[in-house]
Amino acid sequence: MPLSEHEQRMLEQMERALYAEDPKFASALEGNGLRTYTRRRVYQSVAGFLVGIALLMAGMVAQIIWISVVGFLVMLGCAVLAVTGWRKTPKPGERHGPAARRRRPVRRRRTMMERIEARWQRRRDEQGH
Repeated sequence: MPLSEHEQRMLEQMERALYAEDPKFASALEGNGLRTYTRRRVYQSVAGFLVGIALLMAGMVAQIIWISVVGFLVMLGCAVLAVTGWRKTPKPGERHGPAARRRRPVRRRRTMMERIEARWQRRRDEQGH
């Protein structure tokens, strides 16, 4: 549910007050933490993928199938985590969170009844002329 105009103004006032009172804390909350978290998650996934390759190779050399299977599953899981983490990483300079959502224009979908009433009104107008 989008914020009303009044709620958006109140939120902006609170943000400005926070920046005025403690700019260091406000910039820390701005979102760099999310980018760092997702980047760290991607790096950990890449390291896990390399561990999975090592397990896969070790299982093949030792001819122990279950070690190879575990290595493959580790590789697969880490690849999925890396790809999902990479997609969620905001680009440098890109705003995200409530501030980014607030900047986009809010389009309100018409309800079914409003669409039916609009059609009815058009038909009446067309018949009247």
